[in-house]
Amino acid sequence: MIRYFKIVVRQFLAFLCMLGACETALGADNLVLRAAETHPSDYPTALALKYMGTLLEEWSSGDLAIKLYTGGQLGEEKDTLEITIFGGIDLNRINMAPLNSVAPETSLLGLPFLFRSTSHMRAVVDGPIGEEILASLEPYGLIGLAYYDSGARSFYNNQRAIRSPRDLEGLKIRVQNSALSVAMVEALGANPTPMGFGQVYESLLLGTIDGSENNWPSYESTGHYEAAAHYTLTRHTMMPEVLVMSKHRWQKLSLQQKNLIRRAAKASVPYMRKEWDKRVALSQGKVLSAGVKVIENPDLSLFIDAMAPVYKKFVTSEKMHDLLKRIQATQDASVL
Repeated sequence: MIRYFKIVVRQFLAFLCMLGACETALGADNLVLRAAETHPSDYPTALALKYMGTLLEEWSSGDLAIKLYTGGQLGEEKDTLEITIFGGIDLNRINMAPLNSVAPETSLLGLPFLFRSTSHMRAVVDGPIGEEILASLEPYGLIGLAYYDSGARSFYNNQRAIRSPRDLEGLKIRVQNSALSVAMVEALGANPTPMGFGQVYESLLLGTIDGSENNWPSYESTGHYEAAAHYTLTRHTMMPEVLVMSKHRWQKLSLQQKNLIRRAAKASVPYMRKEWDKRVALSQGKVLSAGVKVIENPDLSLFIDAMAPVYKKFVTSEKMHDLLKRIQATQDASVL
């Protein structure tokens, strides 16, 4: 298996050379870091990576830069994650879900109904708990640099309004390639269908799936609202996204370069959040004006009650139980 991935990485590097990205050699005067982003170039996370690149060039006097590949040019996240681990990609903005099978601690941040609010989530990831979870990635070939908001995920479908778990029964719901996501949807009585983000729109049109779950900007920017016009504000997860760097690349950097990269990554977070909050408002407005049926007050107590077996299945170690208690005890950022 390892040999197979090394072959894949070599082929991938050859592909990058054809794209003109071979200037990343460490022997060159200027180091250009390859960055993967599945979202389009105007998406808040992509804008944050561009901003980070601008800061790096400014602070390093042009010695460090980022070459950003947006819109999934380098593949789906599960593929780019593997390539990042093996050193074929330097920086990767990735959802936490694919990391769940890499570092178990990351699954905690995706537990349904874990966060009370956006400010609670930000307080957790900005503090020692967030840093501890980022550090858990290093043994697996990744350096965690920062968290980006991924909004509150809610269910949408093209069959009927969802007001309680009973309304989800029998529906084929697309989920991320994550055992936790699968378990959550199963606990609610629906049929989870793992698939890549880029396949969702066509699958909704073809009837391969009946619905999915995601945040406002993703629901709007992909046109999913055109194919699935029932949106229910369950806000079941607020799992953040994470910016990681290949440890293979990291180990070849100087201390000064590492410090600059960490500093620029952290500085990109408030920039991203500002762009994110603006984007959410714009997406909501566009979706509502299109006539989407939004269920604003589903019976969340029924959804929360259904999650007991999910917590039991995924919070398995003493360390994870301790982290969960600390997360629940963390005060919202607005009252710190």
